[in-house]
Amino acid sequence: MGVTATTPLFAVVRGLLGVLALPPVLLLLAALAGAWLGWRGRRVGAAVAVLGIAATLLLATPMASGLLLASLEGAAPAVLAAPGAIVILSAEARNGPDGSDVGPLTLERLRRGAVLQRETGLPLLVTGGPPSPETPPTAAAMRAALQQDFSVPVRWEEPAALNTGDNLRLAAAMLRQAGIGSAYLVTHAWHMPRAQLEAARAGLSVLPAAVPRPRRPDGRLTDWLPRADCLAMSWLALHEWGGLAAMKVGL
Repeated sequence: MGVTATTPLFAVVRGLLGVLALPPVLLLLAALAGAWLGWRGRRVGAAVAVLGIAATLLLATPMASGLLLASLEGAAPAVLAAPGAIVILSAEARNGPDGSDVGPLTLERLRRGAVLQRETGLPLLVTGGPPSPETPPTAAAMRAALQQDFSVPVRWEEPAALNTGDNLRLAAAMLRQAGIGSAYLVTHAWHMPRAQLEAARAGLSVLPAAVPRPRRPDGRLTDWLPRADCLAMSWLALHEWGGLAAMKVGL
């Protein structure tokens, strides 16, 4: 099988390029380049190294990550007919004792979807392909978690999607076969703007049902202390902005 946009290997390569093209890796590479220039006697090198490290530390603070995530929120709900289903988008997976398991972000989406399913009684669709060529689809782990941990049934399992566009395109096709043209869309608030755009491209009307937001930073001292998880959330926010920019230029 070749490396195409529909293969897990392509998703791995694209993910690697995304990591290299965004902070913190991009900033750390700049810092290393600056340190090398400084070692070669270039004054600008030391400044570049210091700026790269300082920017990385800033992105690791709850203040920076919180503001970046908040900048992605606020997408207006679509006007649509009453939803006929609930679509839960996958986030990440991890290695469990019996194979692939859902990661923390995916688990938060499943919890939100389970609550919504109990409130509405609507059928659930989970969507998520394999994180790598050797692993099972994330959708299978999502179904297992919903049924075993939340006692919530899953009507449809979409196991091939490798990105958000695939998630919505393939989910929309499955729902159309069932005569459903609108659905609740479950994902994080910072992911919702791009997910809504992809849903519109796929011809699926959606009503946002975002994961509850965490506390927003208010300037307290702990909001300025770097944390590894906040650096990861800053990367996610920058990744989303990159995805939105790519969509606007037609990529």
